[in-house]
Amino acid sequence: MVYLQLLWSFFQIGLFSFGGGYAAMPLIQHQVVELRGWLTMTQFSDIVTISQMTPGPIAINSATFVGIRVAGLPGAVVATLGCVLPSCIIVLALAFLYERYRGLSLVQGLLGGLRPAVVAMIASAGISLLVLALWGEEVTSLTDPQQVQWLSVAIFAAGFWVLRKWKPDPILILLGSGAAGILFYSLA
Repeated sequence: MVYLQLLWSFFQIGLFSFGGGYAAMPLIQHQVVELRGWLTMTQFSDIVTISQMTPGPIAINSATFVGIRVAGLPGAVVATLGCVLPSCIIVLALAFLYERYRGLSLVQGLLGGLRPAVVAMIASAGISLLVLALWGEEVTSLTDPQQVQWLSVAIFAAGFWVLRKWKPDPILILLGSGAAGILFYSLA
């Protein structure tokens, strides 16, 4: 039964995650944290972090990690297949339709209407992760300074500043932030 749940959950995620992996994050969070209860929000955040650091699309990496967590290697295969299958079907159908009807204003209007929704989904995922990283899972008030994890704020601010000022490879920022987290949290 859990295999069917994994397949169906990630099939839905793959079917409705227009805009790529970041747009899929709120859908994955809803399915695996809120609806199914397979992961806590902290575990979900950890999986997003690991998925971000490993090669490949973030939604597929997340499906694989969730599948392993829930049902081992067979669960990883089923969840990954569920995530990939809708894309394969949709891309084949859309490639055929786009080639045939790309000049129609209806098609251009549809694509123009989807862009703002994709941006909103990406922003939603980013804000959720930012709140989790800076306030933690037990947040009750975003304005209470005692709930803010100031060490996380400092690492975030330093990483953001370095990215904006010198534009280094983001992997270096990830590695540096991870090393800073290990160092500072082990001392705290």
